[in-house]
Amino acid sequence: MSPVLQAEGLSKRYGRRLALSDCTLAIPPGRVVGLVGPNGAGKTTLLHIAVGLLRPTAGRIEVLGGQPASGAAQLAKVGFVAQDTPTYAGLSIADHLRFGAHTNPGWDQQVADDRITTLGLDPSQKAGKLSGGQRAQLALTLAIAKRPDLLILDEPVARLDPLARREFLQGLMAYIADHGAGVILSSHLVSDLERVCDYLIVLVASRVRVAGEVDDLLAGHCRLTGARRDPADLPKGVEVIEGSHTDRQSTLIVRSTTPIDDPSFTVEQITLEDLVLAYMAQAATGAVRTAALETQR
Repeated sequence: MSPVLQAEGLSKRYGRRLALSDCTLAIPPGRVVGLVGPNGAGKTTLLHIAVGLLRPTAGRIEVLGGQPASGAAQLAKVGFVAQDTPTYAGLSIADHLRFGAHTNPGWDQQVADDRITTLGLDPSQKAGKLSGGQRAQLALTLAIAKRPDLLILDEPVARLDPLARREFLQGLMAYIADHGAGVILSSHLVSDLERVCDYLIVLVASRVRVAGEVDDLLAGHCRLTGARRDPADLPKGVEVIEGSHTDRQSTLIVRSTTPIDDPSFTVEQITLEDLVLAYMAQAATGAVRTAALETQR
């Protein structure tokens, strides 16, 4: 089956600043994708290109086999919740649902009504009077009720308290279970991604650092602890992602294509958070080295 999102050499530049650099991805269908990285990594830029709010400076992208925002049919395939979960303060919840029905040909009023009822919201209440969590749920309802093939969420829970985050993610998981649509969820909260995502993309400093099935990524990475050792002496096929050393000991997070059978090391599994932080640290170290080289020149 074709990827739900395919990008080749995708870049976006604002003047001299690169917001996204040479991004190449092929996201399989039916996945719940976690897009993670620090603030300023390029997550929002990538998602805005994917929904047609931005045009790339270079490269190409296809979403569900078409060009983003290329027409009404393409727009109907994608649901989007922006970072600030935008709603219209002066409109009631019912007004928002009527607007959604008017602008989306595949609108499912029953889905919208059922969600509002389940959430215990009053349809006559103005959006400006809702809490942050309630506004996020309303924005998610508008995106879900259009019955998209792909739901794209740009850090929708970043400003919510832990309880509101949990309720939002529960609603998202219920939607996934009922409708099976693909989801791309951007966040820097790894604990939230662990609950719902089965595919991971780590984006740091405008570049994709690693992407793949969560289970495969965790199986292919581990922590090695042992006597101090030069990483260059490790077996072929073992890539050091992050390392720390004392006078006597080395601790390395590595990616390996084969099982590591070395009695001089203790081998431990790592968590998703360990993996994400290791790639962020690797990228940060690379950025420092690049800056130092530029300074020397």
